[in-house]
Amino acid sequence: MSSRPIDSQRRGFLKSVSLHSLGAAGALYSLDQFGFLGQLPSVSAADSQLPADAVQFAPEIEPLVRLLEDTPREKVVEVFAQKIQSGTSYREVLAALLLAGVRNVQPRPSVGFKFHAVLVVNSAHLASLAAPDSDRWLPIFWALDYFKSSQARDVNEGNWTMSAVDSSKLPPSHQAKKAFRQAMDSWDVEAADAAVVSLCRSASAAEVFDLMAHYGCRDYRSIGHKAIYVANSYRTLQCIGWRYAEPVLRSLAYAILNHEGDPNPSTSDLPADAAWRVTQQQLDQVDQNWQRGRLDATATSDLLDTLRSATPEQAVEETVKMISDGIAVQSVSDALYLSAAEMLAQQPGIIALHSATTTNAMQFSYRTAFRQRTRRELLLQNAAFIPSFRDSMKSRGKVGTNRIDAAFVSADSESTPQVQTIFDTVSKNREQAASEMRSYLDNGGKPETLINTARRLVFLKGNDSHDYKFSSAALEDYYAVSPEFRNAYLASAAHLLPGTGDRDNGLVGRIQAALA
Repeated sequence: MSSRPIDSQRRGFLKSVSLHSLGAAGALYSLDQFGFLGQLPSVSAADSQLPADAVQFAPEIEPLVRLLEDTPREKVVEVFAQKIQSGTSYREVLAALLLAGVRNVQPRPSVGFKFHAVLVVNSAHLASLAAPDSDRWLPIFWALDYFKSSQARDVNEGNWTMSAVDSSKLPPSHQAKKAFRQAMDSWDVEAADAAVVSLCRSASAAEVFDLMAHYGCRDYRSIGHKAIYVANSYRTLQCIGWRYAEPVLRSLAYAILNHEGDPNPSTSDLPADAAWRVTQQQLDQVDQNWQRGRLDATATSDLLDTLRSATPEQAVEETVKMISDGIAVQSVSDALYLSAAEMLAQQPGIIALHSATTTNAMQFSYRTAFRQRTRRELLLQNAAFIPSFRDSMKSRGKVGTNRIDAAFVSADSESTPQVQTIFDTVSKNREQAASEMRSYLDNGGKPETLINTARRLVFLKGNDSHDYKFSSAALEDYYAVSPEFRNAYLASAAHLLPGTGDRDNGLVGRIQAALA
């Protein structure tokens, strides 16, 4: 990402936008609506003292991190607007966001809740990348404000701070990988913390990611957040630079080793680890030609149906059987995406949302990991997690009977609804909005128009980290699903995307005022 000086003459004639007009449906999709953002540098697509025992970052980023940590929430938008206007780049702000989160927010007792300040950084970044040039700062300002709320919550819960590295405990570089594996296998937090530092300093980014992906998918504890953190942290580091990886990986290892009050999983036979044991047993049953299978829409439908009632262990076994029968991995992945989307209609809420965001993360890791064994683990564990999400939904109340395969046949509609009409309906009747969205897509409507509109509504209406996490995952995965299933997949997202009638979050007004 690059930055350029502000054109001072341009400031005088930028058209202001009132808070009232931001909610007006007629102005909703206009690029001029966010014209005041032109006062910030464009983002292309392409010294306070810390406690002695706290981790410190590289000199070039530490002052910006400290500024974020020390600025009150009610002033953070204004302070960072000034920093950006004076030349601070997109990449620097993104790095400060991630590093401030890993230093100040504890990923325990569950890798979620307040820790979403870290998990959402990549989602905000993805939203920025996919947004029009005029909008790209909006998700970052939202994430700055959200970090401050999470930081305050962490202070109230004990004010955890990541400690400095004890260099005397680091294993030598040639033993780092072995030491890390031993620590993670034995769920030893202290040993893993030392080993991951040595690993980060000696191994390639690809090798480190592969190891993290292996351990991040081994258990369903924290409803998928471990796998989400693996993918999201790596993707953000790919933008800000691997030189910032060490504290992020320490936080990640600490998060992965959370076992939520259970005894040590390495010495106990726990239900939460049952699917992983089956996965390890089944890995060798996968034929060496497992990536040369045939696309089969019927097999996708069959697996989707199996996942509605299977146990996690049965899901692993059925997936192995499909691949061994010569079915393409894409056809398996389609069933996983569709199952997650189906749950959105059956119980629009936090569990179904995480089935989508976890599948997004695990499928990214599957595509990115370089060891064949790790890739198979991710695929099988993704299949195992789907029934776990379905079981978790049952404890949250009524689960509907909606079936996404009922929408595989093209919708029959005499007219194509307009995008604005669809998102008006989202705020009134999500089931109907999903049907309208499907009709729009089936009748030749441009998915990019629908996706871009949904993303801009998140900028205007999004109040929670899950608004960004879900929308970034669902809108990205539209292109990962096979063409014959894409429309049904995206239409299901209407159950959780924001609509035009939803309450504005006020962010745009704050940024505009800060730039005045």
